[in-house]
Amino acid sequence: MGNVSHLVTRTAALQSSVENGLTEGLPAKDRQFVTALARGLDILRAFHAGEGMLGNQEIAHRTGLPKPTVARLTHTLTELGYLNYIRRFRKYELGASVLALGYAAISSMDVRRASRQPLETLAHALNASTALGGRDRHSMIYLEACRGPSVVAITHDVGTRVPMASTAMGRAYLFSLPDVDRNRQIDAIRRRWRDDWTKVKTGLERSFKELTDRGFCVTWGEWLPELCGVGVPLRNTDGTAAYAVNASAPIYQISRDRLEADWGPRLVKVARDIRTGMAAQPSTGAAPVPPVRPMTNGARPPMAAMARR
Repeated sequence: MGNVSHLVTRTAALQSSVENGLTEGLPAKDRQFVTALARGLDILRAFHAGEGMLGNQEIAHRTGLPKPTVARLTHTLTELGYLNYIRRFRKYELGASVLALGYAAISSMDVRRASRQPLETLAHALNASTALGGRDRHSMIYLEACRGPSVVAITHDVGTRVPMASTAMGRAYLFSLPDVDRNRQIDAIRRRWRDDWTKVKTGLERSFKELTDRGFCVTWGEWLPELCGVGVPLRNTDGTAAYAVNASAPIYQISRDRLEADWGPRLVKVARDIRTGMAAQPSTGAAPVPPVRPMTNGARPPMAAMARR
């Protein structure tokens, strides 16, 4: 069981780096875009939860940046406290300044506060892993994560990044987006997965149909062969931000029929409970707004956009 856990965690990190395409897709003609800043942030994004230290060569490989550029950026980030240099190993680890930024972000999220209890209750009821995720460029990042009492094969925690194209969480998130934003993301996915686009496109189409018909989608070993799961879209109460929730487990632990008949409907209810919880939270000073209508049945998936590819 421990070997499965290590394999899943390590493979997740490696595939997330490849899928995320850190140096791809940077605006070429945007005069307001600061390339040096983007490269510095790409350095920080090269680090993944549970991996520890990285050297300049490893960072250069992950970001696609020249090693001399990486060396200058890691030196600057170290001076600013965003990286710590471990002289003994000649490698870097994330510094306290990054933690301060991350904590400030997640501690102020209404959706995270509202999701903790419903996700934890579901994780224990299903003996599964559950999570809330938001977009991180072309991946999803876990904003909250819970595990059932006997789940030992999945070690994804807050900060874990997973592919948008091949996970139930990522596909549910895509489905929740307005057409223009969804099509832009799908076009980026097509470029990154060009060698496997036919397979990825088929999976997206199937998941969007499931989300239209049932409000959730199912994946079975499509990202990692060891894992399966369900995903449901989630928007905040004023409709300005999109998220997704999932429930996942090793494929030897659950049948596909149960995912569809039991886990999916339960996760739809959890998403509904989270929206209700956000609406019920005390106001932070903004004017109250009506809750957004759940995007489950009847939402129009972008089949035309994918069919043109």
